Order: sequence, then C-alpha cells, then structure tokens
Amino acid sequence: MNVDLFDYDLPEELIAQTPLANRTESRLMTLNRTTGEVGHHRFYELDQFLKAGDLLVLNDTRVIPARLFGLKADTGAKAEVLLLRELGENRWEALVRPGKKLKAGARIVFGLESEELAAANAPAAPGNPPQPLPSPKAPLVAVVEEEGDMGGRIIRFEYEGIFPEILDQLGQMPLPPYIKERLEDKERYQTVYAKHEGSAAAPTAGLHFTKDYLRHLEERGVQIAYLTLHVGLGTFRPVSADKVEEHDMHAEYYVLPPETAEAFNRTKAAGGRVVAVGTTSARTLETAARDAAAAQGEEGFRLSACSGWTDIFLYPGVPIRAIDGLVTNFHLPKSTLLMLISALAGRENVLRAYEEAVKERYRFFSFGDAMLIY
Repeated sequence: MNVDLFDYDLPEELIAQTPLANRTESRLMTLNRTTGEVGHHRFYELDQFLKAGDLLVLNDTRVIPARLFGLKADTGAKAEVLLLRELGENRWEALVRPGKKLKAGARIVFGLESEELAAANAPAAPGNPPQPLPSPKAPLVAVVEEEGDMGGRIIRFEYEGIFPEILDQLGQMPLPPYIKERLEDKERYQTVYAKHEGSAAAPTAGLHFTKDYLRHLEERGVQIAYLTLHVGLGTFRPVSADKVEEHDMHAEYYVLPPETAEAFNRTKAAGGRVVAVGTTSARTLETAARDAAAAQGEEGFRLSACSGWTDIFLYPGVPIRAIDGLVTNFHLPKSTLLMLISALAGRENVLRAYEEAVKERYRFFSFGDAMLIY
C-alpha cells in the first residue's frame, strides 16, 4: 500500500498554535465508521454519543519538560538536549543539537549564563592552580557517553538534589515542531488526569477533557478507566518508506493495569462499547488484544494486566480487535496516526472527513479540534 494514499492538502493557517481557553469548547467532528456519515458538534456534546455501560479508556501518562537548553562546557556554544527515554542510573536516550559538535565525552551545562561559564573557564592566574570544570557550579550537567544516528545520544546527568525538580525548573515542554508559539502555561500540554511521568509528547486527544466533564460522563453511566503509554517523539517521525508495510515503527512503553483489563472484559461481556481516547490508548489496547487473541483464540479472548514495549503498527488491513470507537485529534498527512484511524474507519471515509474538516475550517493537530469515530 502506497504511503501517498494517505496524503491530503492542509492550509498552514489551520494548524492550531495555542489551546482554547476552555478545553471542552473545541469542535467535535463525528464519523460513523460504518456509513461514513459526518457530523459537526462541540466537544461537550460527546455525551450524546456515549451510552451507559460504554467504557472510555484514557492514557494517564504525564509529559516531562524534556527540552533542555544549555552551553557546551568547554566553549560556551549553545546546545540543546531533548530527552527521549530514561535508562536508569541517571542515563537517558536523547537527541542533541548540534549533533556534529557533541561527541562522546562532551559536557553540557544547564542553568548557567554564558558570562558565568566564561568566568568559570577563565585561565588561572600565574602561580595559581587551574580552575575546576564548571560542573559543581551548574545545577545540571549532561555528559555524552555514546553516539547514535541522526543526533541520537546516550547521556548521563550530574546534579545535586532531586532530578524531577531540577528538570521542572530548567526544562521546557517538548512541543511538536509545527507549533511555533511559546506555551505560557505548561499544564495546558498535560491532560487533567496526567499521573505517571515519562512522555516526550502529550496524548493530545485527552486535552479536551476537564475533571468536571469526566465526572459528568460517569454520572451518565459511562465507565472511565486508565492505562499508561509513554509517548515518544517517534509519533511525529514521518514515514520514510514508499510502502506502508515497509515502515519501521517506533516502540513505546505501556502499562495496562488489572482494573482496566477487567473493565474491558466486563464491558465486552455486557455488550458495551470500548472507546479509546487517543491513538496511544488504542495502540495499548490493541497490543494487549493481539497478544490475548494469539494465546486464547480470536473469539472470546480476555485481557489480563500486562506491560512492556509495543511497536504495533495499525493500518488498513490490520485487524482491530479491542476498540469500538476512538476519540482523537486531526493528524498529519501521511502519518502513522492517520493510517491507524484509517484502519478503524476506512481510508476513504477518513479522507472524505478530513476534506470536510478543511472546508469547515477545523483546527488541526495537537492543540486543535477533536474527532469521534464510532
């Protein structure tokens, strides 16, 4: 299947740069995956499409302020580090810029002004011992240990204190590259139910919910359950292969807790629908369902609590086993996320809906409007 089949034209001015003041005021396009019928609503009208007994599954990952701007310890040149994955013992997988200048052994300091670094690096006066490296004076120091491809590095941090607190003070939210505006309130790139830190990007479909609206849904009999998938920046990586089937999917860590697995089993047994909030929730549930079906058979399988790394790639032709519906945002042309929703609703239905979304001036991508596929 050719990747170009998932392309569409999007005017740049439709890419949302800032979130709405009220999360539930976003527009909501509905897409019936059987008939292809499209409807236009507001997000607070989602309750019209959910029934008592349905199960809404949300990803409670929390984005870390993973983008760090610092200075090379030896020259004072500007350097940037983007944290991707924690490896333990203060070591992280990261992307760095400029990659050509940050070789193994390079040290990057954070929280120092260039003047402070210059003073720390000043040559010692004759007869005095050499000045130490600026590490003790910097709140945070990164040492490049290993080099990888395309700016990838393994780095080790040196610091005194509590790392999450230091990161919260020095780091910035790793907003997608298509967002050019500065985000004043970091919490607007978090869901209101974000709990487990570890994501390099937000599960943006969940940004439309408020605590009050989730309570409202529960009062109407909709079940709410949570799982965790730590979103990696691979979610924004373009598909470089010409054929969909040849794309090398990135892996992300997930946890499906026992209470969510049981809620899934109970809902399916009672004839209710499982609606994933976001492609990350969908990928987690479909990973668990794929493995359960392989072990128990396609009919009547039950989910169990599980965790691990998933590189599941969903596109038309790959079976959807777990979810009956999906709350999602509008996705980039030729992206794996657009392919995922096409696996659920059909490529032609999705592209027709996107054409209408452009015509109706919906807001696209992370801070944009929502779609319900049901």
